[in-house]
Formats: sequence, structure tokens, C-alpha cells
Amino acid sequence: MKNSGTTTTKKVDLDSISREELLRCRICDLGLSLPRSGLENYVAKLYQELRGKGLSLDPSFYLSDEWGCLDGVPIISIPFYLAHPRLKKLEKEIMLDTEGGDRESFMKLLRHETGHAYNYAYRLHKRPKWRRLFGAFSKDYSTNYKPRPYSKRYVRHLDDWYAQCHPDEDFSETFAVWLTPGSNWKEKYKKWPAIKKLNYLDELMNGISSKKPLVTKGKLERPVNRITATLKTFYDRKRREYAHQYPQFYDGDLKEIFTEYEKRETTLKAARFLRRQRADLINVISYWTAENKFTINQILANLIQRCQQLNLGVDLANQEQVIMDISTYLTILIMNYYYTGTIAGD
Repeated sequence: MKNSGTTTTKKVDLDSISREELLRCRICDLGLSLPRSGLENYVAKLYQELRGKGLSLDPSFYLSDEWGCLDGVPIISIPFYLAHPRLKKLEKEIMLDTEGGDRESFMKLLRHETGHAYNYAYRLHKRPKWRRLFGAFSKDYSTNYKPRPYSKRYVRHLDDWYAQCHPDEDFSETFAVWLTPGSNWKEKYKKWPAIKKLNYLDELMNGISSKKPLVTKGKLERPVNRITATLKTFYDRKRREYAHQYPQFYDGDLKEIFTEYEKRETTLKAARFLRRQRADLINVISYWTAENKFTINQILANLIQRCQQLNLGVDLANQEQVIMDISTYLTILIMNYYYTGTIAGD
């Protein structure tokens, strides 16, 4: 396996250090490397998949602070927290989820980033037909792109209808579907407009299979052995980035879902009720909206606080309906934000 970057000489005993001490550690002092992480097994599996498609380019990998592919270079970064079970656990404790934390999701992300790597290595985005099918590579990225969940012009691989946010992502998602063993893309997408992209990609990959890449090297961005931030600083920053500025909830909507709290055996404070349902609500809403769990948790925390301030309650005889209503309400709020950049959709 090709591994770019070096390791630091100072190491931390990740198996025995306390949580408080761990958060005070600098990331560069954790002694992390791909060869000792177990992740090289996944990379080897990717290389096998590429060989199965007749492709010869093996992208290089290194540990950094997030998933990504160096701009214009076939070198892929993998988040450092995936390199050790203790760090994966810490990521999930703080962010409520671990992107790429299991085999299936790791391989999906690996295939996606490999799509970028092939695009950059062979400068495929400069080809006229590539631009006609996928769009202009120079198009600006939008932080609030407006996905069309039922569009059949795009393949579906990662969550969040990610193929729709930019031509480069569209190509990488198409590549990932094409590469995935057993995806049966010819049959699954045969009646979709997206089949034109898949057929073109199939033809394109066959055409470059024996050719040498035009680009192979580049300067690494934030390699793990150079990240001097502590884990606490890293997660404080990450939490701020994930905490989208969703507008305040409408009191009228909450009063429609809940009732004014009256202390009885058959009632419960809405705030307490939501705390009990929190984990299930986060999982359900994350599934339907593709929003990250940390952000949903932040929204729920604000909602719980507002319910407490309004002294709202739940009639336990109607708790199933309340769960359905609040799930629907939050899903609509988040989807409106996706489409319009505001909760109300105006």
C-alpha cells in the first residue's frame, strides 16, 4: 500500500490514557500511521477492485483531519480518528457518529474519493464530453445546494444526494457506483438518464486503463504528523462547524404539537419526554434527511430548551402521535433549510 507522510516519534498510549488526558494531547503526538491502523486492509480491497476493472493506477493515502482528495492530485486523505479504536470511540461520543466507522461506509467513501483521484490523475474533467455530461468543473461549490431527491439524472451512492452538489462530485459518485462490486449498475440504472454518465465512464475507464497518469504527486494538506492542535481544540472547532445556524422554532408550531403542561399521572413535561426519545429521533431524522447527527442533536437541544420555557407537556395516551408529529416537523424544517437556506422556505 502506498502511504504518504511520516509518523511522529513521540507517542501516546491510546489504550490506557484517560479521556481528559487524551483531549489535551496534540494530534501529531498520537503516533498514528496507516500501516499500524488496520485500514490498509480496506485499501488493499480497493486496489483489488481497481484491478478487477482493469485499472492500474493506485491512489496514495495518508492520515489527515478529514476525508478528501487533494485538489488536482490523486492523493486521498483519511481521518486520523479511524486509525485507532479509542479515537473512533471518542469521535462517536463527541459527534454522535463516525463517518467511515464501519467497513461498508469506509469502502463507500474510499470509492468516492478514488473517483476524484482518477479524475485528477488523468485530467478527465478537461474533456469536452465530460463537461457535456457532468458540467463545468470550474463551477463554484454551494454550501446550500438544492437537492432533488427523486431526480434520476444522478446516481445514488453517498447520502445527502451528494452527486447533485457539483460536477466533480457527480463524476466521483458515478465512478463509485461503477466500481462497487455487485452494484449491477447496468440493470439498476438502465431506465435512468444517469445511465449515459455510467456508460460514458465505463468507456472512459477502458480507454485509460493502460495509460500512465498525467499527475501523480502533490503537497500534502494537514498530514497527521503536522497537526499541532489538541484533540479538544479539534473537536471544539468541528462542533462549531457542524452547528448550523438554524432559525428559532416557531412557538405556535410547538404549541400545536404539545399541550400546556399540567401535573397529572398521564402527562409528562415535553422536555423530559424529548430527552427520553432523543436517540431514536436523531436516528430517524438523520436517516430521512441525511443531516449529520451532531447537528440534529443541537436542534433538538434548542427545541427541548424552548419546550421547557413554554411549559409544554405531552399526554402519554397520545405519545405515538406526538413522536410522529415532531419527527415530521423537524424533517420539514431541515429539508426547507436544504432547499432555501431558511427554515420557513421564504
